[in-house]
Amino acid sequence: MAFDGFFTHAMVVELNQLLASGRVMRVNQPYPNEMIMVIRAHRKNQRLLISVNPAYPRFQLTTIPYQNPAVPSNFTMTMRKYLEGAILTKIEQIENDRVVTFRFTTRDELGDAKDLVLYVEIMARHSNATLVNQDTGKVIDALKHVGSDQNRFRTILPGSTWRMPPKQERTNPYLPNSKYPALVKACSDSDDLAHQLQTNYQGLSTNLAKEMASRLLTSDNLPQTYTEFLRAFEQPDPTLVEFVNGKQDFWALTPQGTQVDKTTKFGTLSALLDHFYAHKAEHDRTKELAGQVLKIVNTEIKKDQRKIKKLQKELAAADQADFYRIRGEILTTYLGQVKAGATKITLPNFYDKNRPLDIELSPELSPSRNAQRYFTRYNKLKASIEYDHEQLRLTQAELDYLTGIVSQIAVAAPKDVQEIKVELVEQGYIKPRHQKGKKQRKVPAAKPSEYYASDGTLIMVGKNNRQNDRLSFKIANKNDLWLHVKDIPGSHVVIRDAKPSKQTITEAAQIAAYFSKGQNSTHVQVDYLPAKALHKPSGAKPGFVTFRGQTTLTVDPVAPSSINPKNQ
Repeated sequence: MAFDGFFTHAMVVELNQLLASGRVMRVNQPYPNEMIMVIRAHRKNQRLLISVNPAYPRFQLTTIPYQNPAVPSNFTMTMRKYLEGAILTKIEQIENDRVVTFRFTTRDELGDAKDLVLYVEIMARHSNATLVNQDTGKVIDALKHVGSDQNRFRTILPGSTWRMPPKQERTNPYLPNSKYPALVKACSDSDDLAHQLQTNYQGLSTNLAKEMASRLLTSDNLPQTYTEFLRAFEQPDPTLVEFVNGKQDFWALTPQGTQVDKTTKFGTLSALLDHFYAHKAEHDRTKELAGQVLKIVNTEIKKDQRKIKKLQKELAAADQADFYRIRGEILTTYLGQVKAGATKITLPNFYDKNRPLDIELSPELSPSRNAQRYFTRYNKLKASIEYDHEQLRLTQAELDYLTGIVSQIAVAAPKDVQEIKVELVEQGYIKPRHQKGKKQRKVPAAKPSEYYASDGTLIMVGKNNRQNDRLSFKIANKNDLWLHVKDIPGSHVVIRDAKPSKQTITEAAQIAAYFSKGQNSTHVQVDYLPAKALHKPSGAKPGFVTFRGQTTLTVDPVAPSSINPKNQ
């Protein structure tokens, strides 16, 4: 079932039991479409995740770690100002819709009591979280701002009047009603009944409507079956369902009328969602965070590619330098034979068996000035060749660096993208965000990821250039084995053992190939050598090293989890 009205109902029941009367300790916005409130309730800190991601909108408690951006957003600062220290009094669902209110009480600067309401709407691309002053009905701030150009009838901007989303013309199933007996009587087909239930009642997703229809059609006591179905969401039974086709879904109750291949139980709905969304949300968060970074990097890559083409054309044109040098030298040698005012002269070419060579002259210049003119053109072209070769070297180095960044993002987690962004700020590709009155603090590189070979040997992997530098030159011991894919961008990998087994070296090489641009290739070559043989040239880009004396082996990329279950 999707995060529909019934799942929302069950989640509200769960969160009220765990969070009601809790105090907001901290508010963070680790990702653009998500906020996390740390709430102290029942002597325990709980992390409430509110996501308005169009693909995975939800609210739940989460234990999945996250990394905050170096500079908090304006939305984060506003939420901290109004909500930190506030008491969460109640969580309520609007009828059986996917709109929920988190009600807070707090005190303003003068010590007066103030009531605030956080409206959370779980509606795909229209999902939002909006903090409203209950006394004035004015919007304080929202995760997503909606201007009049987007919605003329319902703007959501700081200072605007709060308006509820349009109400559905459907029946709240938790209110007394007598619709369902007539619907069951009129429909003999399960799919038809499921469609009618969705049309007439709030909060029914397609799969849940089919489950409800199946139970009602096979019931001997419709009122009892209907009531038991509703009560199931008062005491939810968190269940991960796996269908025959391999697809998974999360349910707040155990399916009875739906054919499934396997079910897995969880202690809470939040634990169920953490498990279900762990990889999906992680990938989406990475893509969301990487969007801005990739746009900047790809723009720079295109600039470098254009510059390289231009430099190559200039170098091709500079091949004519000898054309001018030869003519200058021949004119100088036979200067006495050149007549003033001549426009052309034919002289022996001692560079080509003294064959005659026609040389163009400027009649207004003297013979010696004509010779000097050819030498001047030659010297300019020679200087431009040296300059163009140096620019070509620098531009190609930058292109290799930026291509490596793109490869790192392809295998990055959200925290790694944050660090890549910090690196690009330090390198001048992204302008830093300065807060007035605050000094920009330097963010240290995160600790490299740790994995284990099948024999338990520690293998450390840098997920970005800052981690790579830290791993190779700060963390690695001089006799630790260092690995990197050959001639393509990839992570620095260190085996925490001076004399690892051949199997461990192979597994580390497989991991190095997995965290590289060759992840989807086969027969990837990986170099390895002791870390003490590494050298970083002065002024080199982050992650760049030189070495020699390496050994090379060929492997296929393998995910760390396939090498050792501890690497999950």
